Amino acid sequence: MPAPGEHHPAFEEYCECIFELAEDEVSVIQARIAERLGVSRPAVSEMIKKLETEGLITNHGRIALTATGHVLAERVVRRHRLAERFLTDVLNLPWAEAHHEAGKWEHIMSDSVEAALDEFLGSPTTCPHGNPIPGSDYVDEAPQPLSSVGVGTPFVVRRIPEELEFAPGILEFLQEARILPGNEGVITEAIVAGGYRVSIDGGLVEVGAYASDRILVSI
Repeated sequence: MPAPGEHHPAFEEYCECIFELAEDEVSVIQARIAERLGVSRPAVSEMIKKLETEGLITNHGRIALTATGHVLAERVVRRHRLAERFLTDVLNLPWAEAHHEAGKWEHIMSDSVEAALDEFLGSPTTCPHGNPIPGSDYVDEAPQPLSSVGVGTPFVVRRIPEELEFAPGILEFLQEARILPGNEGVITEAIVAGGYRVSIDGGLVEVGAYASDRILVSI
């Protein structure tokens, strides 16, 4: 049983999902939650009722976290992103594997381990993909989608939103293509179906419309 003030991992998972959908400006409805978590809509509907009963969400057409739910979600997201930072920066795990492993750590990490991990890592402000770590000194640089950058305009990669982290194969592609936060690039040309050919970190890669609409950069 969860200790007082704690919640079942399933509740944490759903609150985290709702938080991240809202962070990515995706409509927080049951269909999107089902897609993100890979569960059936009836299962989501049942869990939404439980989350309402627990006082973690409100559901008036759009699902939103309550103050209590937001605190829970931020704690889980913070631990996930700190774990990703450790797994990639210290253990050198690939992005996709680190994302998967951090999904386990986020539910079992204690307050003391969280604090020690943050200190050990030097209080990072983002996860390896550039997404803000709740409770850090992150400063929003108002990035824009890669697809909004004109051909020939230099850019710096800032964030790989969670939506892309859950898309099969995308994290592996982005890491291999060196489309990493902090790396500089330039769109060399538009290609068919809304994608772009991008020169970045000494390589030339094609980025499809789905990813280029979501990768966040600054110019």
